[in-house]
Amino acid sequence: MASYRIRQYREQDYEAVRSVFARGILEHAPAGYRTFLRSARAQLALLILFVGVRAAAGSWVLGLGAVAVALVASWIQVRSLSTTYVQQALSTDLLDVSTSYLRAPNSCFWVAEVKGTVVGMVAVSPPEDPAEREVALELKRMSVSKDYRGQGISKALCGEVLRFARARGFGAVVLSTSMVQVAAQRLYEGQGFRKVGASSPSLLAAVLCFQVYRYRCDLPGRTTAPPR
Repeated sequence: MASYRIRQYREQDYEAVRSVFARGILEHAPAGYRTFLRSARAQLALLILFVGVRAAAGSWVLGLGAVAVALVASWIQVRSLSTTYVQQALSTDLLDVSTSYLRAPNSCFWVAEVKGTVVGMVAVSPPEDPAEREVALELKRMSVSKDYRGQGISKALCGEVLRFARARGFGAVVLSTSMVQVAAQRLYEGQGFRKVGASSPSLLAAVLCFQVYRYRCDLPGRTTAPPR
């Protein structure tokens, strides 16, 4: 097991952070595709497509060909969910990490480092929901390189966020994670988070049976009001 340390983000971490984040998100695309294929909606649609083309063209080959084209198109669309999310993050808060997290109130950004190499990351900031901003902070951009998982790094990063929020008098930490990130869900639940909602982030996501889960962890021992 590699020895790691958690520290605050530095400007020299910029490219490594963006790379770790992008790889971590894109690697979940195959799981998202498998989830789509297992859904009753997708299976029914493919069956209807096959039967329809078979009846119209009178050819099993054309029917199977139509299904194959649909499968390829579905994969492209599932992949686009991940790539669009990555592009959005890299062009917004991860475009200038210091401004987004180190100079903003009630925000911070940490990296996990092994022998001088950044292998993990996590951020915290006020939630987008105005109703939550008075009582909670949001855990964001959690990612650990594949080769360094299972060593407690994700748990340690999560702990930094919980301690940060508690020290500033907030009563809860919220986060969002996708339905295919099963290991992340187990991690968060093990740290006291509970699932409080689920939604599809776009029409395309809804069509592809893709959901984002919302989690919340209530922090005990809040003694002060959060800073304004």
